[in-house]
Amino acid sequence: MPTPPEVNLAKPHKFEAFSVLVVDDELGMQAILRKALGKWFSKVDTTSSVEEAEQLRCDNHYDLIILDINLPGRSGIEWEEAFQDDGKRSDVIFMTGYADLEIAISALKLGASDFILKPFNLEQMLQAVQRCMDKRLVERSQYALKRDFERRVTTEIIGQSQPTQNLKQLISQFAPSRASVLIEGESGVGKELVARGIHTSSKRNGPFVPVNCGAIAPELLESELFGHTSGAFTGAKKSREGLFRVANNGTLFLDEIGEMPLNMQTALLRVLEQRSIRPVGGEKEIPVDVRVVAATNRDLKQRVDEGQFRADLYYRLNVLKIEVAPLRCRKQDLHELVPYFVKQLSQELAIPDPNWAHEDMLALEAHDWPGNVRELKNFIERSLLLATPPAHYWKPINEDIGEASQSSSQVNAAQSSPEQEDPHTMAFGYPNEWTLKAVERAHIEQLVYFHEGNKSAAARDLGVARKTLERKYKEWDSE
Repeated sequence: MPTPPEVNLAKPHKFEAFSVLVVDDELGMQAILRKALGKWFSKVDTTSSVEEAEQLRCDNHYDLIILDINLPGRSGIEWEEAFQDDGKRSDVIFMTGYADLEIAISALKLGASDFILKPFNLEQMLQAVQRCMDKRLVERSQYALKRDFERRVTTEIIGQSQPTQNLKQLISQFAPSRASVLIEGESGVGKELVARGIHTSSKRNGPFVPVNCGAIAPELLESELFGHTSGAFTGAKKSREGLFRVANNGTLFLDEIGEMPLNMQTALLRVLEQRSIRPVGGEKEIPVDVRVVAATNRDLKQRVDEGQFRADLYYRLNVLKIEVAPLRCRKQDLHELVPYFVKQLSQELAIPDPNWAHEDMLALEAHDWPGNVRELKNFIERSLLLATPPAHYWKPINEDIGEASQSSSQVNAAQSSPEQEDPHTMAFGYPNEWTLKAVERAHIEQLVYFHEGNKSAAARDLGVARKTLERKYKEWDSE
């Protein structure tokens, strides 16, 4: 009969999230493996036959099955369900006391991960188990990274406004060339998205490698881009490939290029002209085939006039130029961007799609979006999390002080403390320095004001009981 899993109270192991089933008709072997594997795995089940094992396999998920070939009834080789059920596929380590070559070949053909002869020492078994589980850990990590990559990275540019149509046309037109591209636009307009679109449409074989020039310390930027040799500087114990070599045959995206130090601008210009790099501490030039796409939210021409950016590098980068229009100049795109972000974020947050009204879309169109598409996405996420339709953020403002003073209210909100802020004139968003408690109070008071003092209606919007609001107000009164 199957035995209950052993409870593992030891320090968590890297295999703790995995589960194991041991199938062996020798009770002593079951006990040895259950004790040894119980130090690694949180769930270790044991049983004596294929019939019992199949029942356990149908009721549970096992990442690893340690299976004796010679069992009463069906042999381990005949347990076809364990190898044919792709939906619950486990790694299998076969054990046998008979060194039969044909049996070993049959086991490996079935898809066994390993084959161990009895008698074996425990260390031999543990090494086989570790090899299987390390491989499965890598597969899980790769799957998670792939999911994260697919979820967060897209080259699709949403919108049908004329500026967006022109943008798509330029991407298609510039993509086949090897020439450098300079992308200009305000923060949050999606300059990296444009760069990824250029790379994808170019059909280059190498990777797309983004670098934020403003986020890397100036003294590390050269090594980051060009690499270094072992011993090139203090702490350089191993040689390292730079991002130019990583991006070989692909695209290197230099974001915030206007923040690059002048000495690095000289080095970058040389690379663009010679198409080769020299690692820090190295003597040889290494040829690279990299297309450089740069982006900035600053006026590079003005930086050139001020002496903060090299004129020759500016003209070398500005072979092809794309200006990305701010969202306020292409509000027609909201009709596609809003549903796109709502669907995407609803899935990520595991919440149902909201039932927003026509007035909510009008409210979104009335806003100027100084933070552009990034601000829009963050705003939609906050609206979904707080279950508050967009119009609820602007309606009190539009009714009482008019749309003309909305931007000044936002500035005042950012400069005020939570105690000084009047919730009746609060715009959407809260200053970064506010505590969670202050944000909660401001949001509750704003909704109560929106419902003209009706706490029951405000509670419904917040998804809490009216008693919760009453308790909050009592707490605030006692402070």
